[in-house]
Amino acid sequence: MSASSSDVKFEIGHVLFIDIVGYSKLLLHEQSQRIQELREIVRATEQFRLAEAQGKLMRLPTGDGGALVFRTSPEAPVLCALEISNALKTHPELHVRMGIHSGPVSEVADLNEQVNMAGAGVNIAQRVMDCGDAGHILLSKHVAEDLEQSARWQPQLHDLGECEIKHGDRLHLVNFYTQELGNPEAPTKLRQTLRKRRPALITALILLTAAGVGYYFFSQRSAFKSPGKSIAVLPFENLSRDPDNAYFAEGMQDEILARLSKIADLKVISRTSTQRFKSAPADLREIAKQLGVANVLEGSVQKAADQVRVNVQLINALNDAHLWGDIYDRKLTDIFAVESDIAKTIADTLQAKLTGAEEQLISARPTSDLTAYDLYLKGRLLWSKRGGENLRQAIGFYEQAITRDPNYALAYSGVAEAYALLPQYTGAAPGDAYAKAKTAALKALQLDDKLAEAHTALALVIASEFDIAGAIREFQRAIVLNPNYATAHHWYGVGPLSAVGRFDEAIAEAKRAIELDPLSPIMNANLGEILLWAHRPDEAMAQFRKTLEIDPTFYYAHEVLGQALQLKGDIPAAITEYTRAQQLSDFVEIRVRLATAKAQSGDNGAANQMLTELEELSRHRYVSPYLRALLYVSLGNRDEAIRWLGHGIADHQGYEIAFIKVDPFLDPLRGDPRFEALVQKVVGAEHK
Repeated sequence: MSASSSDVKFEIGHVLFIDIVGYSKLLLHEQSQRIQELREIVRATEQFRLAEAQGKLMRLPTGDGGALVFRTSPEAPVLCALEISNALKTHPELHVRMGIHSGPVSEVADLNEQVNMAGAGVNIAQRVMDCGDAGHILLSKHVAEDLEQSARWQPQLHDLGECEIKHGDRLHLVNFYTQELGNPEAPTKLRQTLRKRRPALITALILLTAAGVGYYFFSQRSAFKSPGKSIAVLPFENLSRDPDNAYFAEGMQDEILARLSKIADLKVISRTSTQRFKSAPADLREIAKQLGVANVLEGSVQKAADQVRVNVQLINALNDAHLWGDIYDRKLTDIFAVESDIAKTIADTLQAKLTGAEEQLISARPTSDLTAYDLYLKGRLLWSKRGGENLRQAIGFYEQAITRDPNYALAYSGVAEAYALLPQYTGAAPGDAYAKAKTAALKALQLDDKLAEAHTALALVIASEFDIAGAIREFQRAIVLNPNYATAHHWYGVGPLSAVGRFDEAIAEAKRAIELDPLSPIMNANLGEILLWAHRPDEAMAQFRKTLEIDPTFYYAHEVLGQALQLKGDIPAAITEYTRAQQLSDFVEIRVRLATAKAQSGDNGAANQMLTELEELSRHRYVSPYLRALLYVSLGNRDEAIRWLGHGIADHQGYEIAFIKVDPFLDPLRGDPRFEALVQKVVGAEHK
């Protein structure tokens, strides 16, 4: 059972505020006549009658007009306004302006026990209307962003910018008009605002001109246009007395996010990006701006024995409006119902459409064993942190969860995703890790074929087996099942699509992944890598530098920036970046890249020395054949380079070899029949 955090229950209302312009100058009998005419027009509209019949309408009368609060959709007040505007054509004596806003409203009783609607939704709608002249249908920016999701409304939306209201505050307005209805002129109040701001605007233009090149970069980061159906689930605060329960709070955040991400009509930001705002954020608008969303969910979790309290609140970060909040006091056995209820309520509040299949997915109960669920949460937390030791520990927790519940599909999926990443973070032989990943993914899908995570892990593995067509099918299936799963878009773009040279699609998928996980260093770096494979080194370097803005200590961004510089022929700069990467990580690949750059500058001894080191290293651990091939290419030894690539392809050793068709560092081998035959072995099965 849930208990509200407040006696006043707020809901989202879609408010149409209506006002007769010049009402106070009319004689008393004229005022009465105009009000009566306007009420008859409003009551005759289809939207009014439909909403009233459904019990989805509240009326809030005022002296010279009134407000209609629709509980249906943001389109309802717009459609109603158009009907009113059309009817006013036959009433030239009526000069009416209208304002529309969606926001929190609440039923409140006055001293006479009359129920009215109050709240920010009503107040802001009135302020929007106050900015207009006769004939205007003005919308708040929030409503306009909701309408922009439909191509039907886009031609009628005309951005006005900000209008100054009371106390120096400003509202961002959009003028809604068609060829026949509405008022296309800029509102008088807006023109007054612009006159006041003109000197400041001139100064700003001068400053912007002086900013030059720097303006472009920062304008890209500050452009803030978020769809209304977008959300970031911020890290939940752990209020439990035992700090060791922190994993449970983070797990709750992750599980709610995972359920929301299955709703195609929502944009849901991945956990990787939201984790950066773990310490009680104060400026929600700035966070939403960085993440590219309109709404955020905050929460706290308190776990004690078999009881759990979950406190959540949904906030529109654009105007700091409280959209919904609740407190759930439940037994741990009800935790899945709590997660599902929160996800459904958020979807309903943001007016996201749910298909029947999506409703089933977000209502799923993954296991009946709470200890298994506990172990899974611990594994998921470690997996999200990456790193060799974290991945190994994650696998251990997942396997314990499977021991508790052998039918726990998500736990098998977790094993698959962890093993799929293990070679990249530990240097482990890919053959063994990928085999275990494939077995676990297939078992997960046998238990539940709707797990996007399992399809994603399976796709990565079979791409390493050079089954490009199969990998593409699995990635596409994963994205259909969970359109907000950033990892699926990420691996799909940087994986098989890039491997076969379908760069436009690969770049689109990589950008979609970044849209869902904007602060992920690896996703940003991999977009640059795709651009590099597409022979667009300047764009790639810009992307790598953007990645380093996000995380200056990310070794891989320095490494791939070094690759771009090396391909451009700036060897000293490439060596500098490789050296920085080496200072941040001990991955052998960085030392190999550094040796190839030195060889390109004439120091063949560095590459030969590195080959000797790899030979010694291979006696103790796995060494990718691709690394030896790179060194031989830098030395101009085509025969040995092709021989080592052949070894890697024959044994399916090394994910890097999957990119043999597009890897620019292998360009010196192109045209050799032996090399072209190897390319066909890797990508020739794409259309089978």
